[in-house]
Amino acid sequence: MLKAVNTVELFNALTTENLYVNLIQQLNKDFQMSNLDILFEETIEPITLQNTLNKVLLDLMRTKYDDYLNLLYRVDISEKELLKVKSDNLEAAIHQVTFLILKRESQKVWLKKNFNK
Repeated sequence: MLKAVNTVELFNALTTENLYVNLIQQLNKDFQMSNLDILFEETIEPITLQNTLNKVLLDLMRTKYDDYLNLLYRVDISEKELLKVKSDNLEAAIHQVTFLILKRESQKVWLKKNFNK
C-alpha cells in the first residue's frame, strides 16, 4: 500500500509505481460521476494538479457546497478523516482536503493494480 504523509511523498510513490496517470484517470472518472465538468490532462505536472485541485475544491466549497459534498462522497473520503481537518483558514483546510482526495484516489488505483488480476 502507498504510504505518504504529504503530497510530495504521495506523488513520488505514484511515479515510482507508474500509477500517476491512473490517478488522473480516476480523478477524472470521479469528477465525471459527480457531474462536475472538470477534466485533468494526463500530462499535467503533479504540482499543477495539486494547485488546480485546490482551486476547484475552494470554488466548489464557496459556490456549490452540495457538489463539493457529493464529490467527497463519490471519492469516498471518510467522515473520520474529514473531522481531522483542523484550520481556521479555509485555504489551509482545502489543502488538507486535497491531500485526502489524492490519497484516497491513490489507494483506489493501487488496489486496482494489485488485486484486479
